[in-house]
Amino acid sequence: MGLQLPKRSAGTLRRVALLAALGTVLVLLAGCSAQTQHEWKNLAMPDPVTEQGHHTFLLWRYAWIAAMVTGVIVWALIAWVVVAYRRKSDDEVPIQTRYNLPLEIFYTVAPIMMVIVFFYWTVDVQNAVLDEDAPIDNTIEVVGQQWSWTFNYGVGERDDAADEDASDTKYPYDKYVYEAGTGSYVPTLVLPVDETTRFNLHSPDVIHDFGVPAFLMKMDVIPGRVNHYQVTPTEIGEYVGKCYELCGVYHSRMLFKVKVVSQDDYAQYLADREDAGMVSELPLLGGSQASTQAGLSDTTDGGAE
Repeated sequence: MGLQLPKRSAGTLRRVALLAALGTVLVLLAGCSAQTQHEWKNLAMPDPVTEQGHHTFLLWRYAWIAAMVTGVIVWALIAWVVVAYRRKSDDEVPIQTRYNLPLEIFYTVAPIMMVIVFFYWTVDVQNAVLDEDAPIDNTIEVVGQQWSWTFNYGVGERDDAADEDASDTKYPYDKYVYEAGTGSYVPTLVLPVDETTRFNLHSPDVIHDFGVPAFLMKMDVIPGRVNHYQVTPTEIGEYVGKCYELCGVYHSRMLFKVKVVSQDDYAQYLADREDAGMVSELPLLGGSQASTQAGLSDTTDGGAE
């Protein structure tokens, strides 16, 4: 008479398998770096460093949570149907159900309500991020050209009405200091912390896309039209910006640095640019000083740091 092992029920086996899976996940997560764990927590989204980016971050996070909750419910229902209504006997004819009106109404109305909620929330966040009535502290005329960036900082008398012009004919300041990039020089965009800066976006050639990943915002730069948005940085630091639109052979060179500094340091930076002679009555929107298409081998640095 052989050794008799106790029989385990299907429920016990399932619990053991679940515990083993959870244990494996915990072991794997324990080996993750702090950065990886932070990325999991933020669902691969960087921490927002602007007031506008905070709205985008919340939309991203709660949209993922809603999607995961919906996914779990759908997966659970699929698994339940597969198990509960599986074929149990070759001789058994399953119950034939053609219609279930309450269920059909539910799975028609529920997705529609979800889309309406997501649409409303997206529009609400968009209105907050692109608030046309937000008070503007600074305006920078940003020029994206093949294949670098030029930043024109307004330092003269300000005309608020000029910000509403969608063409390249009116500008809000009567004097600018600038930072012009070239193919061999990556320009730096300097911004003051806790002040709202508006970007007016210009292009003399093709469509570009201006954005800073850490700001959770980007926008197309379209020839013949001035798009704009504003940011209010909340943390001093250094970041990287880039062109998000494939714009030609040297698209990968369209990078720029971003420095968020104190308001006093920002004022000093503008004064230093003016003392260095980087001054213009109108923004540099192209031409020999700003256009870099013919200057890919240019070794001049476009201005002092």
